[in-house]
Amino acid sequence: MIKAVDRFLDHLTMYRLVRYYLVALIVAAFVFGIIKLVPHDPLALAFTTALALSTCWITNRVFALVFEIPANSESVYITALILALILDPVAVTDLKGIGAVAFASVWAISSKFIFAVGRKHLFNPAALGVALSALLLDNPATWWVGGNSWLLPLVLSGGILVVRKLRRLDLVTTFIAAALVTILATTEPAQYGDVLKETLGSSPLLFFAFVMLTEPLTAPTQRWPRIIFACIVGVLFAPNIHIGSFYFTPELALLTGNLFAYSVSPKGRFVLTLEGIEQTAADSYDFIFRSPRKLAFQAGQYLEWTLGLNRSDNRGNRRYFTVASSPTEQSVRLGVRFHPQSSAFKQALGSMRPGAAIHASQLAGDFTLPSDQQVKIAFLAGGIGITPFRSMLQYLIDRKELRPIVVLYGTESQGDIAYREVLGSAWRELGIRTFHAVAKDAGRGQYAGYVDARLVRVTMPDYLERTFYISGPQAMAKALRQQLLAMGVRRSRIKVDYFPGFA
Repeated sequence: MIKAVDRFLDHLTMYRLVRYYLVALIVAAFVFGIIKLVPHDPLALAFTTALALSTCWITNRVFALVFEIPANSESVYITALILALILDPVAVTDLKGIGAVAFASVWAISSKFIFAVGRKHLFNPAALGVALSALLLDNPATWWVGGNSWLLPLVLSGGILVVRKLRRLDLVTTFIAAALVTILATTEPAQYGDVLKETLGSSPLLFFAFVMLTEPLTAPTQRWPRIIFACIVGVLFAPNIHIGSFYFTPELALLTGNLFAYSVSPKGRFVLTLEGIEQTAADSYDFIFRSPRKLAFQAGQYLEWTLGLNRSDNRGNRRYFTVASSPTEQSVRLGVRFHPQSSAFKQALGSMRPGAAIHASQLAGDFTLPSDQQVKIAFLAGGIGITPFRSMLQYLIDRKELRPIVVLYGTESQGDIAYREVLGSAWRELGIRTFHAVAKDAGRGQYAGYVDARLVRVTMPDYLERTFYISGPQAMAKALRQQLLAMGVRRSRIKVDYFPGFA
C-alpha cells in the first residue's frame, strides 16, 4: 500500500499535490453545502472561490510584470484556494464581504513582492492576507474548513499525503504536540476531554498543520531550526496564549514563526545568467550559470529553479535540482538528464542560449559532508544522481582535503557515465576510487549490473563502519536502502538525497 502511494506521489510535484488537495476540499464543501452538511451556501462558496482566484491571478500578473520575474501560477492558485477555505464565503450582493475577500487576496499575493528581502518573501501569503483583513477591515478568517466534521476525513487523508510527499512528519508532529501541550497547560483539568475533542475535530489545527505550516518558502529547511519553528508556532497557536489583552490567532502565530524562519534560513533569490552548456553524458548536460553575487552553499545542497513558461504542463514551471558545482567554483552548475518526452520545464531549459536568465531560490538540503573528516563514507550513485557527489568531490579536490570515501556509480551503459574528469581527479589527487556498475556493456574492471549488496561487500569490507549517501532514481534509492538495512547497516548511517518537489 505504502509503495503504491509513493509511486503515485512520485509523479506529482509538491505544488500540484497541494493544489489537488485544496480543490478536492472545495468540491467536497460545495457538494456538502447542497445537501446541508456544510453550513455555507454552495453558490456563495463558488463565487468566493472564483473571486479569490481571479483577484490573485490578476495581482500576480501585475506584480510579476513590474518586478520582471516569472509568474508562478501554481502558488497563485494555492493561495487563492486557501483563502476560499478559511474566509467565510460571501454572496454576490455582499459588497463589504466581496471587498474583504478581494483585499485579502491582493495583499496575500503582493506580499510575495513587497514584503521580500533579497527577493525572498518573509511571510506566508495567505496568513498575511487574512491577518491584514482582520486588522484593517475587521473581517477575520473563520477557518471554517477545519470546523466541519464531514470535511475532517478529507482534511486528514489529503494532509497525510502532503506530509508524506514533503517528508515533513517531524514538523507537523512537533507543531501538533506543542499546540496540544500548551492548550492543556492553559485549561482546567476537568475540561481536558472536551478541549481535546474540540481541538482535534472542530478546529483549524489539522488543516493549518498540513497546508499552512508546511509551506516550504517560509519555513526553515534544516531539521533543528524546523523543529524550533514548529514549537514556536505550536505554542502561539493555542487560543489562550496572549500578551496582555492581545490574543494570537492561527495566522498571527504563523507570521511570528515566519520571522524566525527567515532569520535562520538562507537568504535571497538569485537571477542567474547562462554562460554555456556542457554535455556530460549521453543524455545529460551541465548548464553553467553566472551569478551576480557569490552563492554561499554547502556541497550537496539543492535549489528551487524557476523559468518563465508561456505554456506550462501539469508539472509547473519550478523544479528542485542539486547544485552540481562546488562552493569553491565561481560558476553555478545545474546537471540535468533529458528524456525523450521531457516536461515543459526541461524543454524550455534545453532551448536556453547564453545570456538567458533563470531564477534560483530556496537553497536547502541536509545531504552534505559530515563535519568530522575522519568519518568513513560511501557514495552510492545512480544515473544523474551523481550530481551531488560531483559537487562534493570537486570541493574536496579544490581544498585538497583527504577523506576515506568510496564511490559506487551505477549506469545503464558506458555512454551514461558523467563527470569522468572529476571522478578521475578524485582518484589521482585524493585516492578516492570510483567503482562503476554498468548494466549493459560493462568493460574491464567494471561491475556488470547495478549497484547492489554484493558490490558493496566486495568493494568495502568495512561497510559496517561507513556512512552511506544514496542519490539516484527513487526506486533505486529505496531498494539500496533496504539492502543496506538487511546487511546490518544502521538506519542512522544511511542518508538518502531527497527534494521536496520531486516528480
